[in-house]
Amino acid sequence: MDDFEEFVRAAWPGLLRSAWLLTGDWHRAEDLVQTVLARVYGRWKRVRDDAPQAYLRRMMVTTYLNWWRRRWRGEVAFDVLPEHPSGDLYSGSDLRIALAEMLASLPRQQRAVLMLRFHADLTEAQTAQAMGISVGTVKSYTARALDRLRASPELVSLVTPTSEEASP
Repeated sequence: MDDFEEFVRAAWPGLLRSAWLLTGDWHRAEDLVQTVLARVYGRWKRVRDDAPQAYLRRMMVTTYLNWWRRRWRGEVAFDVLPEHPSGDLYSGSDLRIALAEMLASLPRQQRAVLMLRFHADLTEAQTAQAMGISVGTVKSYTARALDRLRASPELVSLVTPTSEEASP
């Protein structure tokens, strides 16, 4: 199983980023990756010869979606972030925070589609296969999610240059 350890060492950063895009929380992302790796360990001899990255991505999405179904969501804690002035040195982090908040507000399947399409760089057909849905549903989820992100006033204000920034 030395090859499994090598694979985990090499794939860990990418798997963790993908898991974070799904969960929006580093601790849950680590739990998700650990859960998936523990499940695949026993099947490694069969998985390693095919496409282990694709197999793990599909397991991650499936596990994430199943966690969401079973998790009690009576109370959800939200941190209220202070308003940041525009044009500061840290405007990139403001955009990352706002984007993370908007991604967290998307329905779980739309969020999973965005992660697979734009982070894992899968095609619509590959995304549909990974999630077990039709290509049309992938297109629909993608369009709805992107429309919602584009309509967010917080994101629009962070990516649209102000008149002061636009003038030389």
